[in-house]
Amino acid sequence: MFSFKQFTIQQNRTAMKVCTDACVLGAYANQDAGERVEPTTEVSRILDIGTGTGLLALMAAQRNPRAVVDAVEVDDAAFSQAIENVAASPFADRIRVTQGRIQDYQPAIRYDRILTNPPFYTNHLRSPDAAVNRALHTDYLPFPELVEAVTRLMQLTGQWWVLLPPYETDLLDELAQKAGLHAFKRLFLRHNAQKPAFRVVSGYSYTERSPEQETLTIYERTNVSDQTKTQSKEIYTSDFRSLLRDFYLIF
Repeated sequence: MFSFKQFTIQQNRTAMKVCTDACVLGAYANQDAGERVEPTTEVSRILDIGTGTGLLALMAAQRNPRAVVDAVEVDDAAFSQAIENVAASPFADRIRVTQGRIQDYQPAIRYDRILTNPPFYTNHLRSPDAAVNRALHTDYLPFPELVEAVTRLMQLTGQWWVLLPPYETDLLDELAQKAGLHAFKRLFLRHNAQKPAFRVVSGYSYTERSPEQETLTIYERTNVSDQTKTQSKEIYTSDFRSLLRDFYLIF
C-alpha cells in the first residue's frame, strides 16, 4: 500500500508498483492541464494509457478538479485493483477505468491530455509472470502502435506526456515526428547530481518548436550533526519536494 495526501494505492495484485519516476510524470504532466479550459464552459478530458494501479489517473484527477479522466488497462488483476483504488478515492465520480488494449479502444471523444508510462523492454529476458511481461515489454504495446493510438485519440490542440529511459525516448521521437508529433518539453530525471538521467518525461504536441529542457535531481547530500559526530545524509532536493508536495505525505 502507498498512501498519498488525497488517495491510497493498493498494489498487492499488480505487477508494477508505485515508483518515484511515475509519480514525477503524474505531477509534472498535470501542472497546467486545465490552463486552456474556461471554468464555466468546458471540462478537460484526460486519458491514462496502461493505468496499472490507477496512479496517474488519480494524480490527474487531483491536480485537475474539473477534468474527466479515462483510464485503460489490459491486465485483469491490475484492472480490478485500479477499479478499487479509484472507488476508494474522492475522485471516483470523475474517473472511468476500462479494460482492454489501447489498440482496440474506441471512445466517442478525443482527449486534451494523454499520459503514458509505457513498457519499453525489447530484448530482455522474460519473466515467468505474464503480468510482469505485459507491464515491461514492448511486445504488448510496441511504440508504433502506441503512437498510432495517441494520434487517433488526441485533440489537435492536445498534449501527450510519456515517461521513458533516454535511449527509448530517442526511438520514440523518430516515430512521433513521422506522425506529426513534436516534443515541446523535456524533464530529465536523475538520482543525484553525479548521476546521468535515467528517465525522461517528454511532452508532445502537433506544434513544431524547440523543446524546453529541465533537469530534476531527486536527492542531494547534506551534513547532519549531533553531539558526537557529523555524518553525510541523503535527502530530497527542494525541487523534488516542490513538485511532489501536493501528493507525498512526507512533504
